Amino acid sequence: MNVAVCDYGAGNVRSVVAAFERLGVTTRSTASPTEVAAADLAVLPGVGSAGSAMDVLRERGLDTALRERVAAGGATLGICLGLQLALEESEEDGGVPGLGIVPGRAIRLRTERVPRIGWAEVEPGGEAYYFAHSYAAETAAAVLRSEGIVAAAESGSFLGVQFHPEKSGAAGARFLARCLSRV
Repeated sequence: MNVAVCDYGAGNVRSVVAAFERLGVTTRSTASPTEVAAADLAVLPGVGSAGSAMDVLRERGLDTALRERVAAGGATLGICLGLQLALEESEEDGGVPGLGIVPGRAIRLRTERVPRIGWAEVEPGGEAYYFAHSYAAETAAAVLRSEGIVAAAESGSFLGVQFHPEKSGAAGARFLARCLSRV
């Protein structure tokens, strides 16, 4: 099993790589479209701002590589900002076009607590994961929710989660193992 974690110069790349390696999976952080295309699973991690992340994805050709990968049915996981970047657009940074892999847009949270940081249950299932975000997906492709907010969305071979499995202890490890079993 080969996992390629897209490196766009920011984010949680190191902790995502470490989480997969704890599961015994060969993992590399990469800025190479070729490695993204060849991997068994590609991961678009996320911490940062939508505008700068999309700029670097475009500069490195990773935007096209990710779109082509998903169009061809290649398993792809988006984490936090990675889910938001997969949408058609984001409100962040004055409005940013996304990858268009998942229908919908990222909107600024309209809750008492922004950013939303901490552990929260995901439904259905009731498992708790760690969240840290100020924006969230607004999409018909939602498959999981947490406190009324989209926690996961799925479109074709792309699965995006708003939570951070790499920071979610045993629950996160079980989630990543399930992702690997789907490949």
